[in-house]
Amino acid sequence: MIRLEPPLRVASEADAKALADLVNFAGEGLPLYIWEGLAKDGQDPWDVGRARQMQRVREGQVVVVDFGDGAVASLTGYPIGSEPEPIADDFPALFRPLQELENKALDSWYVNVLACYPEYRGQGLGSRLLGLAEEIARDQALRRMSVIVADNNVGARRLYERSGYAQVATLACVREGWKGDTENWVLLMKPLRASDG
Repeated sequence: MIRLEPPLRVASEADAKALADLVNFAGEGLPLYIWEGLAKDGQDPWDVGRARQMQRVREGQVVVVDFGDGAVASLTGYPIGSEPEPIADDFPALFRPLQELENKALDSWYVNVLACYPEYRGQGLGSRLLGLAEEIARDQALRRMSVIVADNNVGARRLYERSGYAQVATLACVREGWKGDTENWVLLMKPLRASDG
C-alpha cells in the first residue's frame, strides 16, 4: 500500500459533493448526462452522482488533495486486467467506444478520473496525482499507465503528454443525446520502468 502524505489522503464519504463536481469536470459534462438518465422521478441527478462516487470511495479507488477545507482535486483509477471486457450487442452505444479503448489497454493502471477545481489548476496538483497513480501501478506490479481523454480537452491532453503519455488509439464519440463538444475519445498510454519516479 502506498503511503499518502498531506495534502493527499484517501477520499471519505464527506467528499461526496466535491467528488461528483470533480468527476463532472473531468468528464466534460457527460457524467451529469448519465446521472440524469439514472435519476428516478423527481430525484436530483447530483444525488445519483454522489452515490456513485461513494461506491468508488468504498472500493478504495479515490485519492483527493485536501489543504484542510475539503477535496480540491481527485484521482480515481484501477487496474485493467489481462482479458478484454466482453461487449455484447446490447452494450450501450454511448459507452461502447470507451470500453473498446479500455480493452486496448490491458494490463495497465487506468486513470479513470483526474480532476481539479478550476481555481486550483496550474499548481501542479494534476502532475502530483499522476505521479501517485504511477506509484500505485508499480506497487501493483503493472508496467504501463492508460487514460482516455476527450479530443477537445486540450489542457488534460497536454498534462498527460508532458508526463510521457502518447496516443495509442482514437474512436468516434457516440453522443446518444449528450450535447458535448467531444468528437473523438483518445486512448493515451505510458510505459513504466521500475526506476521511474
